Amino acid sequence: MNPAELARRAIEAALAGKRFEPDDETKEKYSKKEACFVTLTKNGNLRGCIGSLVARQELWRDIIENAINAAFNDPRFPHLESSELDNIKIEVSVLTKPRKITYKDVEDLKKKIKGKGVIISYGFHRATYLPQVWNEISDEENFLSSLCAKAGLEPNLWKSKKLGVEIYDVKKFSE
Repeated sequence: MNPAELARRAIEAALAGKRFEPDDETKEKYSKKEACFVTLTKNGNLRGCIGSLVARQELWRDIIENAINAAFNDPRFPHLESSELDNIKIEVSVLTKPRKITYKDVEDLKKKIKGKGVIISYGFHRATYLPQVWNEISDEENFLSSLCAKAGLEPNLWKSKKLGVEIYDVKKFSE
């Protein structure tokens, strides 16, 4: 089974009040420690998205944990209901290890992040956007301003302060 199917099975089991345990073949196939995000959409709109930035457990476990959290613990949305499941599309994004970047000015920053997954940090604030977000926010300045706001920072902070910035790529698995 592919990662998106694994995520769906975990959500289906949780909706039925059960715990999903994949077969040994699936566990073996996704046994490497990797980080992932699970994104749920309904009618093309975000319905939940939770993930890990750092590989801390086998990928199959990360997929199951993040699928359940995206369905039931994303604070932006109510818990997923069984009646919604047929209208939900699931995408699993497996992340490469984030790479810290340095930049000399905002133009250099914009060039280095384009098309990548981006993690920003400043003090205790931190946020990320998957590379897929570039499909919705294609302008680098709007992307960075939105990401700063997501982190609880002033939207234009990226223009005047040195943010910690990491980039990553993903391998996507969609239904």
